[in-house]
Amino acid sequence: MCGTDEYGTATETKALEEGLSCQEICDKYHAVHKAVYEWFGCSFDKFGRTPTRAQTEICQGLFQDLWQAGNINEQVMEQLYSEAAGKFLADRFVSGTCPKCGYEDARGDQCDKCGGLMNPTDLLNPRCKLTGTKPVIRSTKHLFLDLPKLSDKLQAYIDTTSQLGGWSANCVQVTSAWMRDGLKQRCITRDLKWGIPVPLEGYRDKVFYVWFDAPVGYISITANYTDQWQQWWQSPEDVELVQFMGKDNVPFHTVIFPASLLGSGRPWTMMKNISVTEYLNYEGGKFSKSRGTGELDDEVHGEDDNVKMVRGWSDQTGFGS
Repeated sequence: MCGTDEYGTATETKALEEGLSCQEICDKYHAVHKAVYEWFGCSFDKFGRTPTRAQTEICQGLFQDLWQAGNINEQVMEQLYSEAAGKFLADRFVSGTCPKCGYEDARGDQCDKCGGLMNPTDLLNPRCKLTGTKPVIRSTKHLFLDLPKLSDKLQAYIDTTSQLGGWSANCVQVTSAWMRDGLKQRCITRDLKWGIPVPLEGYRDKVFYVWFDAPVGYISITANYTDQWQQWWQSPEDVELVQFMGKDNVPFHTVIFPASLLGSGRPWTMMKNISVTEYLNYEGGKFSKSRGTGELDDEVHGEDDNVKMVRGWSDQTGFGS
């Protein structure tokens, strides 16, 4: 199972850049990604996408389970607001200096240089990417996943599964650092239009944070492949789940998503084996899809020699290790 996760600020940003609607930009790049995988000789039982009815139903159901179990909290938080644009700014509509490593072009949700996760208000010298102006801080209400409350269950899962599943060393290192530093409550809602609506009174004008809904795509894409999806995703004794990803996505798959599944109280099939690549370097910097750094999408598509070059180059560089 694989596919494109299509909600969130990155989509809205790209749509604005290209003068397209969010649906149009997603249709365009889903086709591009699908063609590139086919060209590389990668095949899937199902290559799907997240804007589907199954994704909405399963994601909202997961949230409702967490809410009813007392694992979601309401909080008033300080958020950056663009007076020039007249709206609250979601993570990727903000950039600034990373408070952890000093990188001057960090995004509002994650630093591309050190990999640290943050809230937009943590940035030093923040600026609105829509207008170039300095945003102000205003109060707004959001929903948070109570990661500290779920920490013991999550640690037990990590301790057991990382050994049984032989998690790669870089994956263990990143996950251990998160747990060692102490988990904090994680905001799972955003002031956006393009996303899964929050099914709770008082929040119906908000959507779920993309990294709350995106991992649900593994489940919903399976549900769009077979109506027997629960035999795969709610059969932990019978199914072994293996995942492959880049280093920057580790915390979402070993901390936040497993915590969400554990906190729901349902017998979800949890990830057992995970293989994590290091960052792939490109001309002295890190490959970045959001920044357009590297040979991306259809830029390598169409020349037979290129696929050999990219495969060989990846092998030689160890994906930037």
